[in-house]
Amino acid sequence: MSITTGAAPGEVGGDGVHLENIWKRFPGVIANAGAELHVRPGSVHAVLGENGAGKTTLMNVLAGVYRPDEGTVRLNGIEQNFNSPADALAAGVAMVHQEFRLIPTFTVAENVALGSSPVLVRKREIEQQVSELADRFGLQTTANREVWNLSMGERQRVEILKALWRDARVLILDEPTAVLTPDEADELGRIVATMAEDGRSIIFISHKLGEVTRFCDTATVLRGGATVASSMAVEHLDAANLAELMVGENTEVSQRRARVHPADLDTPVLTVADMRVLDSHGITSVDGVSLSIGTGEVVGVAGVAGNGQRPLADAIAGLVDSEEGSVVVAATDVSAVGPKDRIAAGLSYVPEDRLGVGLAPKLSVTENSMMRSYASVGRGPLIDRAAADAQCTELVDRYRVKVGGLHHAIAGLSGGNLQRLLVGRELATDPAVIIAAQPTRGLDVQGVRAIQDVLIDQAESGVGILLISEDLDELLALSDRIVVMVEGRIVAEFPGEEATRALVGQAMTGGA
Repeated sequence: MSITTGAAPGEVGGDGVHLENIWKRFPGVIANAGAELHVRPGSVHAVLGENGAGKTTLMNVLAGVYRPDEGTVRLNGIEQNFNSPADALAAGVAMVHQEFRLIPTFTVAENVALGSSPVLVRKREIEQQVSELADRFGLQTTANREVWNLSMGERQRVEILKALWRDARVLILDEPTAVLTPDEADELGRIVATMAEDGRSIIFISHKLGEVTRFCDTATVLRGGATVASSMAVEHLDAANLAELMVGENTEVSQRRARVHPADLDTPVLTVADMRVLDSHGITSVDGVSLSIGTGEVVGVAGVAGNGQRPLADAIAGLVDSEEGSVVVAATDVSAVGPKDRIAAGLSYVPEDRLGVGLAPKLSVTENSMMRSYASVGRGPLIDRAAADAQCTELVDRYRVKVGGLHHAIAGLSGGNLQRLLVGRELATDPAVIIAAQPTRGLDVQGVRAIQDVLIDQAESGVGILLISEDLDELLALSDRIVVMVEGRIVAEFPGEEATRALVGQAMTGGA
């Protein structure tokens, strides 16, 4: 059941956007479960929720990317049945995605007008019209400049211009500040206010309470695919009630998994000091992070997706360079060496991207299993295939990986079997510390339990574990300590036995 606080959504079928009882199912997943959304013209409306709450799916329904299995979409009282984003755009709905859809070698004006102008156009006339539109809404840009020369903030303005050029009356901004500097984010706030003053409905998907309170008028919160708070006045929001809405009212500690051997905190197996990492756009993604993990300790990293968890893990593993900081694995400083030497020092990494970073989908089960241990099955430059198959068979049997054959490509394995193979391979090196990023994402209950059992067994044997997970219950159940990342920084730390959903959830949303 949803609650409504503050501004009422108006009569069903009235002006603005009305999504009612939206259901959207995918194989094995219910993404939206009777979700509701009501947005008035001339307002900036935040859509909030933790990872997997159904925010983006609901917006994709409104934008014509998905058709709802059940439910109704109404714009200004008229029921809509969009079959494509083009249908939604024709009705006045445009979505600015996190990944911009621009042609780098085209100019700003060419990108804005592409697909919406006659075959024969007067280039200077189009540039003049785009410049006038940009000036009207405070979107500072140069119409004849090629997009590859622009910053991420400038490229986002081009995406917004594309929507305004087509006279979109409803603009959906999906995590619009994720790639922006603080100054660019403030500029975006001024832009959305100008568009709202023009009578347009702006839907602002975010998880950052500070941005919501600065930029938005009303807010809707989703949890588990359903609307739990509809059209709340932003002035009523604070970190505590927002966290409760996003992660649930249960403030009890999740059932903690039993541990036989306590962690030895006096003997660290991983020490990270003052790490700073830039992303591919030159924006700071990890900002001065320091942490340590003791022998047999599980340290959980909580945070809404996109707050630096993945670049932190990649930088510790040596997959990306850090601008500053140091990494020590089992008393060996590995700051200046690559992944191979970090593995030799005792580091193992289970990345969130199973296929691509973790495993090679076109290679066989055996070939994937030997990536960390090929030297042990090699004869000079050649591989002893019999020895490799025997080693793989031992790994498959130990971790109960169901395979059709050792020489079959792993692309055909289920998610759970891929994860078991990946975890088993990483543990075969007898690591001192494991970075486990989203280790149970997408697995069924049995698969989740199996991977968690492996991690607990490793911790009890003295292996330190950095557990990065978007599943808050998993972190509460397994972690000796939980740290919370917001905008690339560690902003809070909780002993595992004292952490609750409310405390961690509040920190994740930027609360004290």
